[in-house]
Amino acid sequence: MGKVFIFDAAKCNGCRNCQLACKDEHVDNEWLPYAKPQPDTGQFWTSMEEIIRGQVPKVKVSYVMHRCQHCDNAPCMKAAPDAVYKREDGLVIIDPVKAEGKRELVDACPYGAIFWNEELSIPQKCTGCAHLVDEGELPHCVDVCPHEALRFGDEEDFADEIAKAEAIVPERAASDEPRMYYLNLPKRFIGGIIVDLEADEVIIGAKITLENLDSGEIKVTESDDFGDFWFHQIPAAKFRVYVEANGYLTRVVEADTTNEDKNIGPIELYINQLG
Repeated sequence: MGKVFIFDAAKCNGCRNCQLACKDEHVDNEWLPYAKPQPDTGQFWTSMEEIIRGQVPKVKVSYVMHRCQHCDNAPCMKAAPDAVYKREDGLVIIDPVKAEGKRELVDACPYGAIFWNEELSIPQKCTGCAHLVDEGELPHCVDVCPHEALRFGDEEDFADEIAKAEAIVPERAASDEPRMYYLNLPKRFIGGIIVDLEADEVIIGAKITLENLDSGEIKVTESDDFGDFWFHQIPAAKFRVYVEANGYLTRVVEADTTNEDKNIGPIELYINQLG
């Protein structure tokens, strides 16, 4: 069934070991018939996108890997079938000899994973370290990942995770059939803090109910020992937030994650004088 890559964003801490390993393996090294040397600068066959989310003080940083998707139905193969081929194990290779002068391959990739080497006049990209795979070794980027955020192996061994995975560009998945699978890609979050300003204290253990106004889905959590609360991995949508605590009036506030993650900020509760 071939080989696949699995990237779990929840395990990635942005160390960029994978990015550096790719440079270490390919800069000034020729691995024919799969690749000629990668330039020192201007190309990252594996790169890490840093995504800063939310508003101070509720801020999260997430990391997402970008690289060749080694598609089963790769657009680059369609653009130059004489110069791009798929191995039996699923790795897509741009032949560094047959692809000479084919600059159009750079634009053929919808993932931005193909680069132009001006000095050699060839398009280049991740080979999946095919030269190492041929020796029974892991791609260098996978081998150096300290948290197993990036893994590589036989498709059948990752069947359970593939069933839960998504594509980096979902609208292209059906046509391109990428063999790079993503877990826990960052969605939206809502955060805030529950306070009693009159008492100058945070409120611990308040019940916070999140209602998705688009789908009706309900999620529930509690404020922690610092009065903070979080709802992670929620969709881009409009929400209503209900806050309840013993001895206090219930508060209802609105939150909109359509365009960005949302720090609601302090939500003040007022003592229920009738209770």
